[in-house]
Amino acid sequence: MYEKLWTLLPGPPALRVTLAVLVAVAVVLLLMTVVFPAVETLLVPGDVAFG
Repeated sequence: MYEKLWTLLPGPPALRVTLAVLVAVAVVLLLMTVVFPAVETLLVPGDVAFG
């Protein structure tokens, strides 16, 4: 999977690393601001179990 991502990114290796980091940050930001809050409304607040 990572090899396929690496070949899809344009430019020299330094630019590819920069783009990969930016994509990872964008994915985390999208998860934290859109996906997780939307899923949180579907969870039952008192249904937590440890162990």
